[in-house]
Amino acid sequence: MGYKEDGKWWVSQSNFAADVLKGYEFPKKIEILDTTLRDGEQQPGIILTRKEKVEIAKKLALAGVHRIEAGTPAASKEDADAIKEIASLNLGPKIFAFVRNTPEDMKLARECGVSHVLAEIPGSEHLLKYGKRWTAERAIKAAIEATQAAREEGLYVTFFPADSSRASLDFLIDAVHQISEGGHMDALALVDTFGCFSPEGAAYTVRKLKSEFSVPIEVHFHDDFGLGVASTIAGLAAGAEVAHVTVNGIGERSGSVALEPLALSLKVLYGYDTGIELDQLKSLSSTVADYTRFAVPPTRPVVGDRIFGWETGMPSSLWVNCKNEEPLAMLPYHWSMTGQSEPKLYLGKKSGKDNIKTWIQENNIALSEEQEQDLLGKVKDLSLSLKRDLTPEEFIELTKSF
Repeated sequence: MGYKEDGKWWVSQSNFAADVLKGYEFPKKIEILDTTLRDGEQQPGIILTRKEKVEIAKKLALAGVHRIEAGTPAASKEDADAIKEIASLNLGPKIFAFVRNTPEDMKLARECGVSHVLAEIPGSEHLLKYGKRWTAERAIKAAIEATQAAREEGLYVTFFPADSSRASLDFLIDAVHQISEGGHMDALALVDTFGCFSPEGAAYTVRKLKSEFSVPIEVHFHDDFGLGVASTIAGLAAGAEVAHVTVNGIGERSGSVALEPLALSLKVLYGYDTGIELDQLKSLSSTVADYTRFAVPPTRPVVGDRIFGWETGMPSSLWVNCKNEEPLAMLPYHWSMTGQSEPKLYLGKKSGKDNIKTWIQENNIALSEEQEQDLLGKVKDLSLSLKRDLTPEEFIELTKSF
C-alpha cells in the first residue's frame, strides 16, 4: 500500500516518505476493541436494551472488530443478560466484560460466560485521593486480590487504571509493577479518561510502558480536545497492540475514539490494514445512531451523509469534469470503500451552472441556456430565503415557470 491505489484512494505522498516511516514502531498485529456497548452507553441519554446490544454486537462482528466489550455485569440484570447472550453466540470476536477490581465482579464476569475482563481502578494519585477517597496502598491491595481471583476464575485480565494519563509515570509504573507481581495481569491499558493526551505525549507514555512491561499495551482514549484518533494512532505507532473505540465516537463528555476514522486512517494514511471491513462502517454507524437516538452529524468524517457532495459552483464543475475519468482527483478515497453513496451536487445560494445542468439532466428537463441562467438565479434567491439548499420538489416547482 502507498499514497495512491487506483480506484480506492489518493492521499499525500509525504505520508509515505522514508523519513516519516522510519519513526513508526507499529506492532505486527493491531486489535480493535469496541466498547460501544459499555463506554458508548455511558454518554448521558443513551439507553440500549438487551436486544439492541445483541444486534449491535452482531454488526460489530460483521465489521471485523477483534474484541467486543459487551458491558458491565454488575450494572444491571439487563446488562448481565446481554453479556451472557452475546458470549453464547460465538460471534468470532473475543468478548470482554468491564469489571471493578473486586473478587465478586470477577465471579460475575465468569458467570456471564466471558473469559476476558477489563479490570478498572483509579490509576492516578489525585483520582484516588479526591474521587475514591482511597490511599494508593489500599488500591494496590484491592487490585492484587481481585486479579488473583480473576486468575483463579481463568480470566484474561487487562488491567485498566483509569486516568493513568494524568498519573505521574513513576507512580503508575511502580503501582502496576506491584499489581502484576502480586496479582495477575495479561495486558495493561493506558487510559486517557479525560482526553488530555497530546499525540506526542501518548506516544512517549506508550514507549515508557513498553520498556517496563512485557505484556501487551492497550490504548483507551477520549476526545475532549478532538485528538482522540490522532493520539490513538500515535500510541499504536509507538508499539501499542490494542486500540479501544466506539461506533460514532459516542461516550462520556466529548465522546470516545471513533472506530470509523481510526480504521480508515490506519489503512489509507498509514498503510496498516487492521482487518476491519470498511464497507460495513456506514451501515454499522446508522444502526448505532438509530438505537442510541444520537444522530450522526451530516459532515462527520467517514460516515456523515453529506461528506460526498458539493454545492459551490467551482468544485461542482471540477467534479463534473473528472468524475467519470478520475473521481479521485477530487476525493481522498472512494466513497464505496466505506459503504457510502456516490457524490451528489446540491443546489443552493453558492451553486453554479454545472449544478443546474446536472439537475436538469437528472430530471429530463429541456431548457435553453438563457432559461438555465434564469433558473440559477431563482435557485439562489430561494436558497437564501430558506437558508438551506433546495429539495428536489422545490427545484421541480421552480422549473414550472419556464
